[in-house]
Amino acid sequence: MAERSKKRRERIVPLGTQIVTRVDTHTPEGAVLQMAGAVAVILQMPVNSTGEYRVRFPDGEETSLTRSEFQVRKELARTIGTVLGTAQSDLYQFVIYRCIVGSRAYGLEEESSDVDRRGIYLPPANLQWSLLGVPEQLERQETQECYWELEKFLRLALRANPNVLECLYTPLVENASPLAKELLSMRECFLTKQVYQTYNGYVMSQFKKLGQDIRNKGALRWKHAMHLVRLLVSGIAVLLESRVPVQVGEHRNRLLAIRRGEVSWQEVSAWRKDLHHQFDLAWAKTKLPEHPDYDRVNAFLVKARRSTI
Repeated sequence: MAERSKKRRERIVPLGTQIVTRVDTHTPEGAVLQMAGAVAVILQMPVNSTGEYRVRFPDGEETSLTRSEFQVRKELARTIGTVLGTAQSDLYQFVIYRCIVGSRAYGLEEESSDVDRRGIYLPPANLQWSLLGVPEQLERQETQECYWELEKFLRLALRANPNVLECLYTPLVENASPLAKELLSMRECFLTKQVYQTYNGYVMSQFKKLGQDIRNKGALRWKHAMHLVRLLVSGIAVLLESRVPVQVGEHRNRLLAIRRGEVSWQEVSAWRKDLHHQFDLAWAKTKLPEHPDYDRVNAFLVKARRSTI
């Protein structure tokens, strides 16, 4: 019995599996990335059972974990008598907001570009209060869909998460319940000076990794470089215009040239440095508040929770 249990633990967990972290995860700088108990999806498997898995959290952040540092979500669910696969498939009926983000929303799509759908789901109280609770996000890799549970969505928005803020400002909205429309009407309360730290810090760390890729592998992920530059352009506009400009507008051709690898790394770096300078100036001029409107957001969440009782 013990030997069989050991072999089960040593099996390599496949791609796309939802897992729950056993430990806090951290950024390379040492800051907490996610607390223990966070849900993630496996993006890359190790070559053997002792290696590390690459996983992605609902907010798009990634980290590496050993097998002992996470549990498979379905297995965790079975320990308290619930088959998560059945329960989660039913949760899609509670999606209250569905929108399109990514290249098609930015105006940077190609014929082969995926349609990336994101949004919010609001489960009924009896599921929210159950022993198992509900997952922080629903994700279908095959259809490029991801829906955050309402509270998780709001917490990410309060931290100026770019992916979530773009959900609130994308012009491509497929479905919005009255409650979701109310949230859209108050989206400005999430815009704060924190955008500067969130956007700027992420781009700087990712450009550093791209530079390492060039030095170590002689290769560059041009599409990723394009989106990092786009994020800087967007962040500057957020600070100066108090809105999130999802569509890239006049920058489209220049950004697509980066994606196709038609410009040099030196040119991309020069543009990035100029945008960082503009970002600094925008931060000094912005009229955005220091902090989001926590009271208003909290009142909205309480109202939403009560509506499901």
